[in-house]
Amino acid sequence: MSISIDMAYKSLNKLNEELCGDKVEILHTENSHILILADGMGSGVKANILATLTSKILGTMFLNGANLEDCVETIAKTLPICQERLVAYATFSILQVFDSKEAYLVEYDNPSCIFIRDGEQVMIPQNIREIEGKKINEYRFRVKEGDTFVLTSDGTLYVGTGKLFNLSWTWESMSAQAVKEAKSTRSASRLATVLTQACNNLYEGRPGDDTTVAVMRISPKKRVKLMTGPPRYPENDEMAVKQLMEGQACRIVSGGTSANIVARILNKEVTDIEDQTLHPYVPPIAHINGIDLTTEGVLTLSYALKLLERYTTDPDLDEAFYDELDEENGGSMIAKVLIEECTDLEIILGTAVNEAHQKANLAFRLHARNQLAEHLKRLMEKLGKQVTLTYY
Repeated sequence: MSISIDMAYKSLNKLNEELCGDKVEILHTENSHILILADGMGSGVKANILATLTSKILGTMFLNGANLEDCVETIAKTLPICQERLVAYATFSILQVFDSKEAYLVEYDNPSCIFIRDGEQVMIPQNIREIEGKKINEYRFRVKEGDTFVLTSDGTLYVGTGKLFNLSWTWESMSAQAVKEAKSTRSASRLATVLTQACNNLYEGRPGDDTTVAVMRISPKKRVKLMTGPPRYPENDEMAVKQLMEGQACRIVSGGTSANIVARILNKEVTDIEDQTLHPYVPPIAHINGIDLTTEGVLTLSYALKLLERYTTDPDLDEAFYDELDEENGGSMIAKVLIEECTDLEIILGTAVNEAHQKANLAFRLHARNQLAEHLKRLMEKLGKQVTLTYY
């Protein structure tokens, strides 16, 4: 498949609730990618149970090839009855995109999916079917590179505090905000974060309802090649650089010795970049013509990995994280490319012992570069990226 599917979500719990009444499932089959957003009735524990049951049942059945009618029937018969309203109630949205670029959208009582194509909102046709007494909208279509889809729970609408709801913040308002933010963001995670932050600002930090934004973006495949460390045997220098330069890719060289090797083989120069803002922990970047990013080695990669670790483990990332990701230092720049652009990563790892470290008797750093590269591979695979690691 020539496209990549990027999916992420962000939720706000209703004020004073420990559990969110919305639940998102991100699933992958052999030939498709599925995003499910379920919204349980009410809030707190009961809503969380309803939403979790709904999303898990739908996800399991879809993964096993069940049709929509069977899914809805199972939901209707499985969910517990709300004693206050005497209905088993959880709303849901399902978006499934196949490797063939065919797509299938199902909506039941959630706000309509926000579909953005070529920087403009596309209205989703209404194709209503009644199943088990529930009116469900179905839409089949084809996706293309650059498409963005935003699924939301009803907490994103009429946001306000206490009894003072903002009736002017409608679905149309949310859609307009999504179109605006989609133009200035690349990753699904960043778009989900800025949209939930916009809602949280309107709630004045006191959400009156569980609020969830789930995003799917259709992106082009982008290969990134990262070369770090000199090859163990100098006769392999040319082979390593040839691998770096082959094919279409974003090329990053990390390490002073590595940069000098690349420049020598390519008959280029390593030049300093003037007027760059210096970072207290990350050495300055340099430039080699034909290389997208040239940085220092161990310190810069360590900083990039810290950002990647936060991205993969912290469920409460806010805009401050993305501000740090946007900083003009080598570590942030590497992390930004890997998080927001890279779909396939090729690590070219030289295994020569750094003579400067050896002379300084820094034995504890001799294998730091190898460990960083292997850790980077694990983190990127955790993000669903395809990674190869070649040792020289």
